[in-house]
Amino acid sequence: MSPVQRPLQAICFVVLAVACFAGLDTGTKMVSATVPVVMAVWFRYLFQALATALAMLPRRGMRLLHTRQPGLQVARGALLTASSVFSYLSLMHMPIGEFTAIVMLTPLIITLMAATSLGERISPLRWLCVAGGFIGAITVIRPGSEVFSLASLMPLGLVATNAAYQVLTSRLARTEEASTMHFYTGCVGAGLLTVLLPFVWTALSPAVWLALIGMGLCSTLGHYLLILAYGKAPVAVLTPYLYLQIVFATLAGWLAFAHMPDGWAITGILTIGVCGAFGTWLTARDKARVAVAA
Repeated sequence: MSPVQRPLQAICFVVLAVACFAGLDTGTKMVSATVPVVMAVWFRYLFQALATALAMLPRRGMRLLHTRQPGLQVARGALLTASSVFSYLSLMHMPIGEFTAIVMLTPLIITLMAATSLGERISPLRWLCVAGGFIGAITVIRPGSEVFSLASLMPLGLVATNAAYQVLTSRLARTEEASTMHFYTGCVGAGLLTVLLPFVWTALSPAVWLALIGMGLCSTLGHYLLILAYGKAPVAVLTPYLYLQIVFATLAGWLAFAHMPDGWAITGILTIGVCGAFGTWLTARDKARVAVAA
């Protein structure tokens, strides 16, 4: 049976992947008070590079290192490293559920980029989803209220860098192997941050090192599960299930930190989730119509 004919298995992989990402964010918030941001993000990407090399070098050999576009690989790795730094700084100050909901604006930002930079025609309903997502984000952030702080704007930096990363990933995926992209992402992130590491290195307890290893496992396993999922079902089928990460993150925030979003935050979270999932479905429908017409 072709991998594309296994959508149920692919959906299970996506659900497990977003659960891993929620675990990564939970661990990040737990260690953010004791581990410098550069050190934590450096360890995550070093772990990813080593784990990918150990898993893939025996199977692919030196072909793992072959890339047609090294400059774009570096740019992609730098963008993901920047988004990880934004993520770490955001989680130092924000609850996990609200943070994750704002990050889920990324597909809507990609829609906006497609319209403004790539000249793609966007239907009125998709524009409505983009507007609804931003209204949801404002409802979560609530400028002018007592829950607002400048740190609440940091996830927007993550959304911007992550959207650019996704667009670049889509371009590279046409010519590059997934394992090669995954390996170079880890190498670029670890390499960029190694320069700063001597200035921030801090002695850590064994418990904190275990937490960092757990974060590395969650990150690497989550991305690997996504690669497996996208090999077994179309992106349009799977993307709506990515929004389950909001549910896992909210549950983790309640279990680990006894935080439950208030009524306004829940309203904003639901608005972002509904608009994002519906916008994804509309995008897939519009692309299918264009393909049929062609």
